[in-house]
Amino acid sequence: MYISDMVDEGLSKEGFKVTLAYNGEEALEKLEQADYDVILLDLMLPKIDGIECLKIIRSKSMIPVLIMSAKGEDIDKALGLGFGADDYISKPFSMLELVARIKATIRREEHYQRSQAIELQKENQDTVLQIKDITMDIDRFSVKKRKKELNLTAKEFQILKLFISNPTRVYTKSQLYQTIWQDDYHGDENVINVHMRRLREKIEDDPSHPIYIQTLWGIGYKLGDI
Repeated sequence: MYISDMVDEGLSKEGFKVTLAYNGEEALEKLEQADYDVILLDLMLPKIDGIECLKIIRSKSMIPVLIMSAKGEDIDKALGLGFGADDYISKPFSMLELVARIKATIRREEHYQRSQAIELQKENQDTVLQIKDITMDIDRFSVKKRKKELNLTAKEFQILKLFISNPTRVYTKSQLYQTIWQDDYHGDENVINVHMRRLREKIEDDPSHPIYIQTLWGIGYKLGDI
């Protein structure tokens, strides 16, 4: 039995409606035909691999993506998260873990959509945030540095917005994960480290010496004193 068939059987028993695709081309075709709450994306898909699929998906949609990769493929995990995946799960995995990850991903997306709706309803809300050379337009989901557009993923956008909106606050990795991912932090630093590295590569002049979001070693992160 293929892993996709086992996942289909396990998720269906949990009440999920599952659509299967056995290669990248088929997956992209099915995404054009219906709306989905979350995508479980294997990086090792034939015809069009998972990373290329993720690039294409992110060019059109911000649907939550949970990537699957073989245990130990840290480069693939980092690459997938850098291109806009929301989370990953390593193979082999238990159905219990997979169900929990999918439910958490959907829950985070629902919470994010609600919070965005609430923010839009606030009167006199500042929709444009500014720090030094960086300008964030919240309504347009746009970030510019010296008038040049920066292509941030949804999570990178949320992280940057969080720090600019709270310029004096220090966030531990646990607090950052709970705030952005809306889930309990279990000590897996890889997700946070990858997103922070990718964000710094986009907003910093010298990512190895960041000035916008600084690391407080042994504590967490804070907005730089700019």
